[in-house]
Amino acid sequence: MLTAVARNLVGAAEIGRLLGVSRQRVQQLIKTPDWPRPEAELDMGKVWNRDDIMAWARRHGRLGPGSDE
Repeated sequence: MLTAVARNLVGAAEIGRLLGVSRQRVQQLIKTPDWPRPEAELDMGKVWNRDDIMAWARRHGRLGPGSDE
């Protein structure tokens, strides 16, 4: 069973789905100055707090068709 914290963590693939962009585009966005800081860096890559990503997306008008907002 996933904890509430684990359910709120997203990697590049999940961010791509939320924003409606490719994983490659996510890698470009990660390099922008105001991109949220990752919560952790795992062997599989960085993970972010979903709420931080959604707040960033709202500020930038970036919510894609796959988002649940």
